[in-house]
Amino acid sequence: MATDDSVVSEWSLYVIKCGDGKLYTGITNDVEQRFSQHESGDGAKFTRGRGPLELVFRQAVGTRSRACKLEWRVKRLKRKDKERLVAGVLGLDGLLEEVN
Repeated sequence: MATDDSVVSEWSLYVIKCGDGKLYTGITNDVEQRFSQHESGDGAKFTRGRGPLELVFRQAVGTRSRACKLEWRVKRLKRKDKERLVAGVLGLDGLLEEVN
């Protein structure tokens, strides 16, 4: 399938909760497709065999560069802070300011 490089795709940060309670953070420009890949075992090695999987958080963040930087920061958060992010208590606003 050909892609049109002139079309700018919006990137999103997402968090998946695995069946064992672990949280996986990733980025993509198509959350539904990427989550399907995780569910089918074609996603990240981390999520394989950890089902059932639940998409618990997603937020559009703009460019791929910004998404990568946010992913790096979120992956380094303490678990309780990731849970606060998922619950909507902690926002990406502060992290976004650091990335800009």
